[in-house]
Amino acid sequence: MKKHLLIVIAVVGSIITTSFVDNEFKIGKSIDIFISLFKELNYTYVDDIDPEKLINAGIDGMLKTLDPYTTYIPESKLEDFRFQTTGQYGGIGAIIRRIDDYVYIAEPYENCPAAKAGLKAGDKILAIDGVEAKGKDVSTVSEQLKGTPGTKVEVTIERSGAEQPLKINITREKITIPNVPYYGMLSDSIGYIRLSSFTTNAGNEVREAVIALKAKNARSLILDLRDNPGGLLNEAVEVVNCFIPKNQLVVFTKGKIKEAFKRYVTINDPIDTVIPLAVLTSRGTASAAEIVSGTLQDLDRAVVVGQRTFGKGLVQQTRPLSYNTQLKVTVAKYYIPSGRCIQAVDYSHRNEDGSVGYIPDSLIKEFKTRIGRTVYDGGGIMPDIKVEQEKFSQIALNLYAKNIIFNFATEYVREHPTIAPPDKFTIDEATYQKFTEYVNQQNFDYQTQTEQQLEKLVETAKKEKYYQSAEAEFTRLKERISHDKNKDLQVFRNEIEKLLVDEIITRYYYQKGRIIASLKSDREVEKAREILKNRSVYASLLSSSAVIGKGEHRSKEESNLLEEEME
Repeated sequence: MKKHLLIVIAVVGSIITTSFVDNEFKIGKSIDIFISLFKELNYTYVDDIDPEKLINAGIDGMLKTLDPYTTYIPESKLEDFRFQTTGQYGGIGAIIRRIDDYVYIAEPYENCPAAKAGLKAGDKILAIDGVEAKGKDVSTVSEQLKGTPGTKVEVTIERSGAEQPLKINITREKITIPNVPYYGMLSDSIGYIRLSSFTTNAGNEVREAVIALKAKNARSLILDLRDNPGGLLNEAVEVVNCFIPKNQLVVFTKGKIKEAFKRYVTINDPIDTVIPLAVLTSRGTASAAEIVSGTLQDLDRAVVVGQRTFGKGLVQQTRPLSYNTQLKVTVAKYYIPSGRCIQAVDYSHRNEDGSVGYIPDSLIKEFKTRIGRTVYDGGGIMPDIKVEQEKFSQIALNLYAKNIIFNFATEYVREHPTIAPPDKFTIDEATYQKFTEYVNQQNFDYQTQTEQQLEKLVETAKKEKYYQSAEAEFTRLKERISHDKNKDLQVFRNEIEKLLVDEIITRYYYQKGRIIASLKSDREVEKAREILKNRSVYASLLSSSAVIGKGEHRSKEESNLLEEEME
């Protein structure tokens, strides 16, 4: 027996050694081929080539075969990466956007240098430190505006209503973007917290918000994680720790290397382990935000309301490379307390054309929450209560995308020095009439999805030589489905007004005001409030007989949207 065991060990050891040696040979061979190929290109290619650009393209091409989260970070992009993880950078504190040939101030941050110096949304940037800004893209202008705190930058702008360009001197500061842009009371007993990111200090910000709301007599809470893209894993643990006891498992990770096997548990005393809690999610809720929503669901600590989350269950680490560059690499998958991984896309098994597929329904597994509710893996967190996401009409989307709403808001602010508070402001009849007149002056038009599909059908019919015989029918159909711009401005007035209120409120009350105004007609918030006000309904949703999602997996439409998001 011992002899046979020794033979088995020897054979296995030989296989492992051979496999290791073989792999090392393949690595060395591939690197040698790459270097020799690069040298030949550099020496013989007909035109001059940029070696750094060529290498970066090769690196990006190699990493694209893995997953979209494994990326190379050159030295020039390190500052942007630090901002993503810390929420801090040196600059003036403003969101910018490009319209035609110029970059505009889209939103100065409250109490930041841009706002304090007098920059306003709608200001067109003509020059920075005397250098003309026409034709420059957003990233270039952003780099020029950023800089070491304490340094100065001169921004020349054109402002609606001003006769001459204005030169504004701004002293840069360390800009910190809050993870919790707003919290407040929705009623005498329901508190609300908007958590928009998971950079450094997210856990403390949520903790402070919960304490402040409880001091205002909040007897239930809504934690809004919609469109939160995630961030730092440890901050997700800190947020969960506000609502569950010390030494409770929140998430564990598993990967190939030893360091990837970790368990993350709560280490602090919670604030409140029994206060009724509703968590709002959307398709844009991802990564660390999914850890929070999924863990609170697994532990039956909160009711999740909204839409299925994104489904990013992959963990990244940064590894230092030479010449002050870094590699952000996926090292593990994370698993929440029930044992499920909510990763939606299987990057390890690509199709022949290189595309990726979603976890098939046949491989979706059932798991149980702490008290026995049924939950599923394989594609994000399914809410306890699903609320269809509001969809905007083509005219509303185009009015926003083509900056008609943005430009109208700029004119509106010039004529209205003050407006009502965020929770009271509305678009009255006179203002909406003025907006419709403004739209008609802008040579604005758009296509509905129906018109777009008909256009594609006509193209296909012409290619297949069916169009000529059915031209009359196509013409009649085009006439029947053609949109009426002025009619659409009335039919879809409610949603257009929401976009107008959103843009105008921001000009006076910044991000906080925009959030307050949006809460007045928020369907997910209203559903959460209904649940929290009815304790029997809340309790039934967290009972052992509840089945979350009922095996409902990702629809074709959701899959298409997810693929667009990844691209």
